[in-house]
Amino acid sequence: MSADDALFEKGLPIRREVLGADYVDTSLAKADDFMMAFQRATTSWAWGWAWGDPTLDRRSRSLINLAMLTALGKPHELKLHVKGALTNGVTVDEIKAVLLHATAYCGIPAGLEAFKAAHEILVQEGALPKKDG
Repeated sequence: MSADDALFEKGLPIRREVLGADYVDTSLAKADDFMMAFQRATTSWAWGWAWGDPTLDRRSRSLINLAMLTALGKPHELKLHVKGALTNGVTVDEIKAVLLHATAYCGIPAGLEAFKAAHEILVQEGALPKKDG
């Protein structure tokens, strides 16, 4: 087994546990040869190499991801990682705190996008009540 294959095999179960097996398996199943190169790279590098490093726990990695995705202005990915953060035991208050912290450093527009994206997922996942109106 090559080093790349080993990282892929190490990262795949971590990716499934954090993001959900349905999401990951659907992403892999939909990938043609062109997109499978990306699927293999992200599973190996992000999940096998980075998330597979035992130095930081998954809760910490989730909090870091939320801040980085806010800074990068990537609300679509942030939504995915809000679900992952909940899976990793991050509380709604901790998600709110990290988004406020990121807002202070990244600016109001980035923070607003992040808050809207996170709110949508938190309501969808039942972590926040749906407000009628």
